[in-house]
Amino acid sequence: MSDVTETAPTTVQGELPDGLVEAFDAYERALADNDRVALAAAFEEGDETLRADTAGLLVGHEAITAFRGRRSAAPDRSVVDLHVRALGPDAALVVSVNAPAAGGQGLVTQLWRRGADGVWRIAVAQVQAPAPVFDTRIWRVVGAPLVAPAADPASSSDPADDAHSLRGETVAVKDLFAVAGHAIGAGVPAYLAEAPVRKFHAPAVQALLDAGAALLGIAQTDEFAYSIAGRNSAYGTPPNGAVPGAISGGSSSGPASAVALGHATIGLGTDTGGSIRVPASYQGLWGLRTTHGAVRRTDLVPLAPTFDTVGWLTRDADRLARAAASTLVGLTATSAFAQRPVAPAFVVDPRLTASVSTEVRAAFGSLLGSLVASGAVDRPDEVALGDIAHLYELFRTIQSAEAWRSHGDWITANPGSLAPDVESRFAFGRSVTPEREQDARVELAEQRQHLDRVLADRILLLPSASSAAPPLSATPAEFDAVRSATLGLTCIAGIGGFPAVSAPLMRVSGGPVGLCLVGPRGSDLALVEVAAGLAQALAV
Repeated sequence: MSDVTETAPTTVQGELPDGLVEAFDAYERALADNDRVALAAAFEEGDETLRADTAGLLVGHEAITAFRGRRSAAPDRSVVDLHVRALGPDAALVVSVNAPAAGGQGLVTQLWRRGADGVWRIAVAQVQAPAPVFDTRIWRVVGAPLVAPAADPASSSDPADDAHSLRGETVAVKDLFAVAGHAIGAGVPAYLAEAPVRKFHAPAVQALLDAGAALLGIAQTDEFAYSIAGRNSAYGTPPNGAVPGAISGGSSSGPASAVALGHATIGLGTDTGGSIRVPASYQGLWGLRTTHGAVRRTDLVPLAPTFDTVGWLTRDADRLARAAASTLVGLTATSAFAQRPVAPAFVVDPRLTASVSTEVRAAFGSLLGSLVASGAVDRPDEVALGDIAHLYELFRTIQSAEAWRSHGDWITANPGSLAPDVESRFAFGRSVTPEREQDARVELAEQRQHLDRVLADRILLLPSASSAAPPLSATPAEFDAVRSATLGLTCIAGIGGFPAVSAPLMRVSGGPVGLCLVGPRGSDLALVEVAAGLAQALAV
């Protein structure tokens, strides 16, 4: 027996194939040593090799090897039980129980096969690690629940009769909103360490509690919400619930992953430059960025107040509509934008898809064709929104200047607290002169009026993101290219102060991609209803 398994009780059914246990032992040692070359060699080559765990399924040797390349060494563990079921002279099922040094037990099921070269390799693996208390990549604080509903369930009306009721729903709150009894961390541990404990809930949080939802926990965000990737240098990247091994999308990354993975039913987030729409697109969720100013943003850490909005993420349109209605027609709504209907008249600007991936462009065109063929929509009119790159530059200039005003003093006093990519964005904001910012604001107002004239209360259709979720292994240059292309899409709603819905209606080889509907200001609830109608038409 090998040194890894010599102390483990071993049960063998059938004749133990030569060299199998030694191969198993070598794999366990490679895990402990994080020997990536040996780990890659332990799996069969080709596109049919499988590895699954609670994060999802990896298909093919290349995907499994890439996953290994992103992981650190496996936690210390010992094999405490081993079962081998010989399936013939060159195949065997191996089930092992391991005891991590940190506690608990894990279970690994593997199909091993001996190749023509006489070497045993893994063809299929299912890994079940000990269940964590909670995933700190997703959650900063979690309870059961953390905050109970404000409404008494016994006195609440039946949710089926109340379009605003959230009784039975659970909420993951982005770590930008005030939750009574907790500090706001904004995705930055050093900021959290200095932050005061809040005495009151933010209005957007209170509205959900008043509607009967329970607050399950406070979910992670990108650092100061200044990213659409979902990566956080301190807490890690929340897992993508739809595409294992891909980024989650941000900056409402924690709430999105919590909803996509089934931890919570509603994610409460913010959207400045796409922070609801991008994670919704990457993880196959429904998401709503509200009309700018429609929901009060008090007791909420800002990024760029000219563009900051509140929004929600859900797994279905009905729940999104109820979450939005509970807030937009309640006391948290402002009187500036009363909800209004919107006609299902659609427009597109072909230039918006010029920088998206080839797959997304094809999927978007195919989706429009299917909607027209189904009779759900007339063929959308084409419009010219303007120079998209210039619109994005106006957005970027004002956003960056405001971001520096929001957090520049703290960043200056706490050097080295942020990831390099986030720090560089703040550095750009510091470089924006008052004159440059003012010029951008004057032109922004003009461009906003232009968008109003061109769109004329019609609904703009476009992809929610420029691609499916990039892999975690993408290079910084690749992330930057995707970010720039996606912000060219998402900035339109920000410039106009428009509401925008991301509906999970497209799929490419890399995963889901959202269809974005941008509507007139104040049409938030009607826009969700229109998007739901499109989804229903495609399902028929």
